[in-house]
Amino acid sequence: MSSASATVVVRKRTARNATARTSAAAERRTRRRLSAFEEQELRRILQEPMDFIDNPAFYEDNAANTIYDDAPDIQRPDTSWYHPVMDSLTASSKTPKQSTQVLLTAAEERVLFLQFNYARYRVRRIQEDLKGTQPNITQAEEILQWNHVAERMREQIANTNLALVLAMAKRTRMSEVDFADLVSEGNMALLRAVDKFDCGRGFKFSTYACRAILKAFSRQGMKLSKYRQRFPADFDPKLERSDYMERKRDTHEGECAEEVRTIVLSNRANLTNIEQTVIHHRFGLDDDNPTQLTLEQVGQIIGVTKERVRQIQNKALEKIRVELEENFLNRKQDGEEDEEGQDGAVSREYELALN
Repeated sequence: MSSASATVVVRKRTARNATARTSAAAERRTRRRLSAFEEQELRRILQEPMDFIDNPAFYEDNAANTIYDDAPDIQRPDTSWYHPVMDSLTASSKTPKQSTQVLLTAAEERVLFLQFNYARYRVRRIQEDLKGTQPNITQAEEILQWNHVAERMREQIANTNLALVLAMAKRTRMSEVDFADLVSEGNMALLRAVDKFDCGRGFKFSTYACRAILKAFSRQGMKLSKYRQRFPADFDPKLERSDYMERKRDTHEGECAEEVRTIVLSNRANLTNIEQTVIHHRFGLDDDNPTQLTLEQVGQIIGVTKERVRQIQNKALEKIRVELEENFLNRKQDGEEDEEGQDGAVSREYELALN
């Protein structure tokens, strides 16, 4: 090979490498346009092969146009009635009628399930083309687009058949299972039925879904039955909790409040005249004028600043606290201990009498 030819080959190779590097850099710049949520969703989709129910219509020419563009428009259901029903959570509640009743024919069900599974088929086909490699921006956007279509179709099918779950839950006599838990289990069974239903077999989806929902209810009942066998006694914290301590605390607080009032009115804490005036006005202890005044208002009455009023108040409250602890709380505690000792003695005498 001549030197000129070698130079041409090297230049072509260098150009190809530069083009490849430019394309790779452009690809990296383009990939950054995916949002963080889209990146996370893409990783989730690529973790496992997408499941779908195969159909010969997927392999026909212009399959996407036939399945989506040429298909009749099917009305989406109105589910505004659903949440008011679930708020009641009672099996005896009557299900209100939907504002827009949507009853699908077998042909309409076939359209929805073909659209749902074809979208999943397209995701699966891209996954197989990747063979474990990372998708470029075009492939990533296509995966996200088809997955969005599949999720939308799945939601439409499930929402159209929500009343089916409630009807099956009301027919099922399982008093030991909470109605909300039963409906939740039925909704999960409904979604699994949407994923597994084959519209090519000629059956109505409601027939297939009813059996799946009833099986889910049966499994829930068996699971609860096994749980009851292992734990025959349920524990309800609301029923088991005693209000003795709350009642005792309320009684104690009331007694303390009354004792504090007695200490102040009888001046057992040896408060000065100005301290008594501050306490009476700050806490509304005067029967003629029970209004509680602010620090500033009390300061105007006795002719000092509100900060000085706060200092006088704190000193007076400390005197009251000491008097309350020494001559009331300690005496009350000693009385409770004596009472407990008497109860213990009576209990021991009773045990000796029995023996």
